[in-house]
Amino acid sequence: MKRLALILAALAASVAHAQETYTITNLSEAFYAKITLEQPSEVFSKGNITIIDTKTDKALIKIESDDLALSLHDGKALANIKELPYGEQSVVMYEDFNFDGNKDLAIEDGQNSCYHGPSFQIYLADKGRFTLSRAFTRLAQEYCGMFDVDAENKQLHTMTKSGCCWHQYSIFTVKDNQPQAISIVEDDASTPPFFISTEAKWDGKKMVKTTTKSFDALDNPDAVVFSFQVAKNAKQVVLLNNGNDKLIYALLTKDGTVEFSYPANPDDPKAKFTLNNSPRRTLTFGNKTATYSLYEDPANHSVGITIQVDGKTYDWQGADNTQHGSLDFSQTAYSNVTGG
Repeated sequence: MKRLALILAALAASVAHAQETYTITNLSEAFYAKITLEQPSEVFSKGNITIIDTKTDKALIKIESDDLALSLHDGKALANIKELPYGEQSVVMYEDFNFDGNKDLAIEDGQNSCYHGPSFQIYLADKGRFTLSRAFTRLAQEYCGMFDVDAENKQLHTMTKSGCCWHQYSIFTVKDNQPQAISIVEDDASTPPFFISTEAKWDGKKMVKTTTKSFDALDNPDAVVFSFQVAKNAKQVVLLNNGNDKLIYALLTKDGTVEFSYPANPDDPKAKFTLNNSPRRTLTFGNKTATYSLYEDPANHSVGITIQVDGKTYDWQGADNTQHGSLDFSQTAYSNVTGG
């Protein structure tokens, strides 16, 4: 028994020695914060954060966490450092989040935001007290780290992402002490070579969504297999390699916006192009409403596209000297092209 008691005492002493407490004093004259970490030498540690009344030395708020991350500056813990989205973020921030003239509190409760980033609980100041706001807390949990505060325009900004190729940027105003989204922009580059931007904006009654698909030939020169400008309307016909041995057709407006593309899903096994090399090179494809046929006539130095829809055929000829590439695929095989 004596040996066991000595071991338990040694373990308790070891834990006590490892535990560290830090004080944040640059918050307010009315209160300060104490951070206790059980494993201060680790990047992430179990611990707690306590907001303490300066006059009474009583705890106002205490948050326990299994996953705190504390950065020190010359051995000191500081409040209100917010390097968004991926830089240092203090475990306690003191700022007016709802634009009522009173500073509120953001207190780290772990690493629950995107990619194991810091997350916070938001306490709003009201009549000398702090009250947990679930609505504001969501903004500091469901995105990438703490939200940004635009005090001049009275807006809150969030960002979240998935992998390298999808990002979402949101702007909130505050109405009836609740954050309300007025703009949500999603940038999606996960379906190369296209870039898809979707924006939802508040029009006073509801969120109105618009989606734009674009292609930038300057940023993707290797993707262009064949292209030309349509003489009659200056639109750009582009045949693209999606980087995975599949062809994609796109019709672009003058600003690079994709007006139409085929196939909707390049991995659809039923979506095929048919190549015919005689008497001129043609590449034909279609959907339920129309049949399209790109053509290239080297003998007559002409290119274009015919469109058959509702029993009518339209011939969009290419403008002179605008052709790039060729429909000659003798040196390259595409998995969604048949014939030859």
